[in-house]
Amino acid sequence: MYEGITGVWLHPDAAEKLLKAQRLLKEKLPHYSLIIYDAARPMSVQQKMWNLVRGTDKTNYVSNPANGGGLHNYGMAVDLSIVDKSGQAISMGCDFDYFGVEAHINQEEELVKSGKITREELNNRLLLRSIMREAGFTTVLYEWWHFNACSRAYAREHYPVIR
Repeated sequence: MYEGITGVWLHPDAAEKLLKAQRLLKEKLPHYSLIIYDAARPMSVQQKMWNLVRGTDKTNYVSNPANGGGLHNYGMAVDLSIVDKSGQAISMGCDFDYFGVEAHINQEEELVKSGKITREELNNRLLLRSIMREAGFTTVLYEWWHFNACSRAYAREHYPVIR
């Protein structure tokens, strides 16, 4: 969808927080590192993503560009996980960009009880969240991998939209 964009970018304010998160993770568990899956997103790509989910039960997972998009469109959100020393992502119970209840963070104990994710996978999610929150990020309910560097209102006031 990104048509030739091969790098990952963040606004410097968000990148600073991400560097802090990486340092915190390395201090706690030196054999782990963060891996970034998605970050700054042009509004043109946001529209393509919205077109795929519009009219489906998956609209909770993609911000509507007609409403100003989301924090990815300001370079103020990052999708990421943790990898081990061999570069393998540790299990979080479902893949990044999985659009289903297994990705939600508000029902994780129920997911463990029902066998949809393991206790270890929940602990991995909790580790990622604690590191990211300590670095100044916030979460969303539907995606264990998504972290915001500021509120949408703040971004709209202080940062330009990426077209």
